[in-house]
Amino acid sequence: GLNDSKQLSPGARQELSRRIRAQAVDVSVAEVTPHDIDRLNIHHATLEAMRRAVVGLTQPPDHVLVDARTIPGLEVRQTAIVGGDSKDGSIAAASIVAKVYRDALMVELDARFPVYGFARHKGYPTPDHQQALRVHGPSPEHRRSFAPVARAAVGRSAPA
Repeated sequence: GLNDSKQLSPGARQELSRRIRAQAVDVSVAEVTPHDIDRLNIHHATLEAMRRAVVGLTQPPDHVLVDARTIPGLEVRQTAIVGGDSKDGSIAAASIVAKVYRDALMVELDARFPVYGFARHKGYPTPDHQQALRVHGPSPEHRRSFAPVARAAVGRSAPA
């Protein structure tokens, strides 16, 4: 069933995401770029992506449940639930859909930049990912504000 997306296997997440998308009244996923994250910081960029996702719904909600913090600039009633992805089904569903979407983006990045292994580590700072950063420097898709990337970027230009 629905649970915190981090507690589910990739296969279970994919199946649940498919079912959520098929059964939900509406689903919206929004992206922010690595440049947005570097410019805004990860916290504010996450809130901006959440705002865009809500605004992108074709059925405007009258109340939004959010994980941990309310979304600034959103003219709709909100309730923040700390640990919401493990306490509320709709927050868990949103977390699952977002994680599956992000993982699919990582697979696409892997096709564009195979030396980094995005399909394996999904962007997390695993030893293999950090080694690829040391050897190849950051790709245009790496966040320069993330410490391991910043260290790898010293004295380098990004590969195209």
